[in-house]
Amino acid sequence: MTVVIVHGLEGSSESQYVIGTGSKAWAAGMNVVRMNMRNCGDTEHLGPTLYNSGMSGDVGAIAQTLIDEDGLQKLAFVGYSMGGNLVLKLLGEWGPDAPPQAKAAVGVSPAMDLAPSSDALHARANRVYEWKFLLGLRRRMLRKAALYPDRYDVRYLRGMRSMRDFDDQITARYSGFRDAQDYYTRAASSGVIDRIAVPTLVLHAQDDPFIRVLPETRAKLQGNSHISFVETAQGGHCAFLAAPNGYDGRWAERQAIAFIQRVDREASAKLPAR
Repeated sequence: MTVVIVHGLEGSSESQYVIGTGSKAWAAGMNVVRMNMRNCGDTEHLGPTLYNSGMSGDVGAIAQTLIDEDGLQKLAFVGYSMGGNLVLKLLGEWGPDAPPQAKAAVGVSPAMDLAPSSDALHARANRVYEWKFLLGLRRRMLRKAALYPDRYDVRYLRGMRSMRDFDDQITARYSGFRDAQDYYTRAASSGVIDRIAVPTLVLHAQDDPFIRVLPETRAKLQGNSHISFVETAQGGHCAFLAAPNGYDGRWAERQAIAFIQRVDREASAKLPAR
């Protein structure tokens, strides 16, 4: 089994949860691919485009390369936050036509409903999170503009006070969306999760400070027999810390690998005897 791990907004292949999940997968005997979304992990110079929460095709391109060029026969995906949305969106877009090599997927605190989650970031209690994201995105935009001055105008960064402002002025403008709302609607995995046909685990905490799951999205998750939706009372955003009883206490990472192993065992048990 090869596990492709996709980080969240302004994360990278070096994010703690990516390394933690990869280490657990490696210890379980799996191959590990820690993926950088375009521009992340100091890769701004590799191409002129920005990244956003709708680029599920990038994850799909990695998967297809592993299948076509490396000949891998068993792939699983683990995505955190934005990465969770990307993984779920990809699986939904694949639907019943997913490559047979795609065996399992896990979304941890996935940002499936982008509009209400983005707006929740602007709540007073969440402003520290919002400013952290905004500062990181602003610095990244300045680096991109320095590399590609004919493509980006940093004047659009002025006066930004929210993630919705950034997505209106930058993400939508430079990624082919009409405005932030159009981006949130088209990039959200909630529109396609009912089509997922690969065994998938979705972990969400009720006390997540800014990820919101709309009732209709929860109904789609619960109505899809291929999806195991686990909603805990506590866990925050991509945290899910537990007592370190024999391991490091990073519960979501452990659950992700255990789910992939279980799906793999069950698939192997169904194979005809030789």
